[in-house]
Amino acid sequence: MGNNQATNPPKKSGEASGQNQTNGEKQTNQLGFSGLTAMIIGSTIGAGIFTTAGDMASNGAHTASVLIGWAIAGIGMYMLMMCFFGLNKIRPDLTNGVYSYAKEGFGEFVGFTSAWGYWMSALICNVSYITLLFGALGYFFPVFGTGNNLASVACGSAAVWFMVWLVLRGVQQATIINAIVTICKLIPIFVFMVAVILLGAFDLNTFMDNFWGNGTMPLSLQVMATTSSTVWAFIGVEGAVVLSARARRSSDVGKASLTGFLGILALYVIVAVLSMGVMTAEELAQLDNPQMAQILESVVGPWGAKLVNIGVIVSILGALLGWTIIAAECPYEAARQGVFTKAFARSNKNGSPSVALVITNILVQTFLLIILFSESSYLAFYTIGSSMIMLPYLLSALYYEKITRNRDGVETAGQGEIGRGRVFAIVGSIYGLWMIISAGIVQFLITSILYAPGIWVYIKGRKEKGLQAFAPFERNIAIAVVILAVASLVLIFTGIINPF
Repeated sequence: MGNNQATNPPKKSGEASGQNQTNGEKQTNQLGFSGLTAMIIGSTIGAGIFTTAGDMASNGAHTASVLIGWAIAGIGMYMLMMCFFGLNKIRPDLTNGVYSYAKEGFGEFVGFTSAWGYWMSALICNVSYITLLFGALGYFFPVFGTGNNLASVACGSAAVWFMVWLVLRGVQQATIINAIVTICKLIPIFVFMVAVILLGAFDLNTFMDNFWGNGTMPLSLQVMATTSSTVWAFIGVEGAVVLSARARRSSDVGKASLTGFLGILALYVIVAVLSMGVMTAEELAQLDNPQMAQILESVVGPWGAKLVNIGVIVSILGALLGWTIIAAECPYEAARQGVFTKAFARSNKNGSPSVALVITNILVQTFLLIILFSESSYLAFYTIGSSMIMLPYLLSALYYEKITRNRDGVETAGQGEIGRGRVFAIVGSIYGLWMIISAGIVQFLITSILYAPGIWVYIKGRKEKGLQAFAPFERNIAIAVVILAVASLVLIFTGIINPF
């Protein structure tokens, strides 16, 4: 996704307190407050920070709506993060990602649907990354254009299958690679902020120009237009909760999560504000990806664009391996727990999820071909990826609300703690609904097309276990998804809506 999700293994049941760990395990739990904070920031900030200012502008957002959008995202994502933190504390046995919560709270089919959406979001992340990667390479090698031509798709396909080959051999992402990638991301960001401020490039008149918009788009719609970008920017923040198993002191986890989150939000807002003080919304909307490169170039000259593009290239190259693993792990782990069909649970002699890996990247390859024939952009695919992950996020918050309302697993908690948990759950659920509504009807219809094929996989998996496919209410949900998917395809083929 626009961000590099933490890839540390989730806690198993019994690890929550750290009291029953072996000596060897205790030696690995040496992350203090600063180490935890750094890991949270490094694992969440990704390619999105280099593009969101221009992407919001191209969707019609102006200064006021961008600030409001970040405020809504900051509050909403914090509430969701606290939902994940609370669920991780109460149910450390649910180790299958955020979609485990949907299965536990709302049944097999809803859990499967959440798992399917999370998987689709993860593999579409790689598609968007490849588009941005070759768009950045296009600055140095014009043959790649903006990352969606034949040369980009051909080389991107080669990169995809090279990563598959590496993972099939059992290659894992090394700590040193993560460190290098994080530095490469942060250097251009800090150079951008320092240059704009110290060189006086920020102009208040430019910042205030069309502050509320030019009247062609209501403020409410402008704010909605920021949602995909803000969700994309924070995808992966749920990974912070799995770091608690590595903490030196359990008290550091909550403080580090809050500090890291506020640090991430501050960076995004500062970059957005500074960008809108250098160029007007109309100028930002015309920039190619990564837009930060061209903004910095206008301030310091060509070397600024080179610095940002190099940072993006190295960052994405480092992230592609990790996201190849993550995208395959989603269906692999789901299959091992009986959510997907058995085929996805097969692994090779090196312990790599071979079937899940190949199927995942066949789909990635398919989307790359769609890019070629439709000339789709990085923005188009990360918008779809953001839309797909909204349902798993919403279902996680709803499950936490269900737990806190029924006091399931929190019998010994104080009234104050339960009350805070319910506030996080309710506001997180409201934000989850806001994300889906603000994405718009077109994105809602597109997601139905991507969810519909999963129904066949679910039915096949249930038959493998000799179980009835659906409960009555689940059958109704499945029928509704199929009807929406068919209607969406008709609207696309007749040209009424354009998914890309």
